[in-house]
Amino acid sequence: LEKRGAFLYSIQASLRGCAWGEIGGAMDQVRLYIEPTLNNLVEQIEERVNSLFLVLMNPEDKEVIDSIKSFGDRVQRIPIPYVLDYHTEVEIYYNKFGTEIDDKFLPGVLENFAKVVISTRLNETSENLLEWINDPIKYIKFCDKNLLLLKMDIYTGQIPSWLSEDDRKKFNAKIRRKIISETEAEGQDENSISGRKSIEIFNEFYSKYSKNGTLIDMSKVHNFFSSQNGYTKKIPSGFLDSLVTLYDYNILQEVKESLYNYNKTEISNSILNYLFAINFEIGSKVKCNYTGSEIEITEEFFNKIEDIISRSSDMKAKKQFREYVQKEYTSKTLSYEMGVEERDIKDTSLYKLLMEKYQYSLKEDVLSPFIEKDNFRNAIKDYGTPEFNSYEKKIIKDVKFLIRNLQKKYNYTEKGAKQVCIYVVDNKIPEKFK
Repeated sequence: LEKRGAFLYSIQASLRGCAWGEIGGAMDQVRLYIEPTLNNLVEQIEERVNSLFLVLMNPEDKEVIDSIKSFGDRVQRIPIPYVLDYHTEVEIYYNKFGTEIDDKFLPGVLENFAKVVISTRLNETSENLLEWINDPIKYIKFCDKNLLLLKMDIYTGQIPSWLSEDDRKKFNAKIRRKIISETEAEGQDENSISGRKSIEIFNEFYSKYSKNGTLIDMSKVHNFFSSQNGYTKKIPSGFLDSLVTLYDYNILQEVKESLYNYNKTEISNSILNYLFAINFEIGSKVKCNYTGSEIEITEEFFNKIEDIISRSSDMKAKKQFREYVQKEYTSKTLSYEMGVEERDIKDTSLYKLLMEKYQYSLKEDVLSPFIEKDNFRNAIKDYGTPEFNSYEKKIIKDVKFLIRNLQKKYNYTEKGAKQVCIYVVDNKIPEKFK
């Protein structure tokens, strides 16, 4: 800097004899010639800095730093992805607005709001997911076409119940690591809804719908996001509809599970009798070693159980099912699990499989006797009022059992249980998943 000043001073001294107008022009020429060189020299001289600043900032504030040129080569950015776990996103809402916001939502709806926000932060396609599930369309009733809902569950450490057994088996540690590794490249896109913006959006949504008489359901979430172009453009195509469909599937399972009221001892005895009888000829009369029941072995005896477990009226399919069960029972259950490992019949894999299939089949049809009856819907609506006692005893018993189970098993309030049951009936949800 001293050399620069002396140099300019010497030039000025040499021009003292010139006319004033000439001096101004000459100095301009000198500056044009030497200023770039001198500036370059100055920029290479670094200040001595003994301070380090760590700043946590939102990406939208990046322009504040970019506008200060002297920071250009002094800032090192370490990108931190937005939250990709919808449970954590919900915890952020709790922290900001209080846990009491939960009282305004039907169970699962607040988590689904968070899923919409997180969908904007995920890459729409995943080669790793397609390597695992090469035909996503087979899950179109439960998941979006890009499998983002599946990815969200994996990011939270869950495997959804609607996945097939084959795909569950293929989900090994290698595939899991590959999918989890995608988090390093997600949540940084300009299209993503930031943490700050997410809170603003939730505040807008909550202020709009929390004061209504009913609890916030999925229709309100869908309407809110689909009616505003600013949000719709950020959400992957078809995601909102798929989210509603998956929600419908989940609440249908909850209602079926809550209404399911069959005697497990009777189911168990039916399966044990079936397994014991399967090695005997048609027309035989035997006493079951497992239950002590006298069994007359007929086609009707087998068909009665197979109609429920195999869920097929096709005789060829039922015959194949019976042959499969007989082979498993003789080659694995009797000879190995009970013979070598000395397991009880109820601890064998075949018994557990048949129990699961039997109960699943009964649950699938549990709503059928009620869904078309106006009395059932009206009784749900009148539950908790004096009018409820005017219905027939069976309806009263079933509705009480349903509402109380929804409260006990799935954390519904009485108001929420009634609302979700009427939603299932009015929107004919069972028809969607037949």
